[in-house]
Amino acid sequence: MDHNPVPAVPATGTVDWEALKAAAVAAMKNAYAPYSRFPVGAAALTADGRIVSGCNVENASYGLTLCAECALVGNLQMTGGGLLRAFYCVDAGGNILMPCGRCRQLLYEFRDPGMELMTTHGIKTMDQVLPDAFGPQHLEEPR
Repeated sequence: MDHNPVPAVPATGTVDWEALKAAAVAAMKNAYAPYSRFPVGAAALTADGRIVSGCNVENASYGLTLCAECALVGNLQMTGGGLLRAFYCVDAGGNILMPCGRCRQLLYEFRDPGMELMTTHGIKTMDQVLPDAFGPQHLEEPR
């Protein structure tokens, strides 16, 4: 889950999806998945240009298992916080994985407006993969 120095924002300002995939694959190699044997790695580009990553960490008490997305958000906070601009998640074969509903909600909390995700159907926005999401704006006091 170390900070990856590979630039993910070329001079054009577009997301370098290959750099994100490489960071996700590198993170996946650190996964602890002795029970499912399904290692997962995730990487995201922050609004300030950093890449943060995470891997799944299983536990014999299955409910305590941490998803790669959870580790990624922890890494985000540990390395200065910020908002996520782009996201990529892979399995052991480097195949694209979609975050589950719980993890989509977690990513939503830390998204930059217009956040994009690489999906099994191409690049989509967070609003497309989690429409009508509940977020911090719903906890504000009514005026």
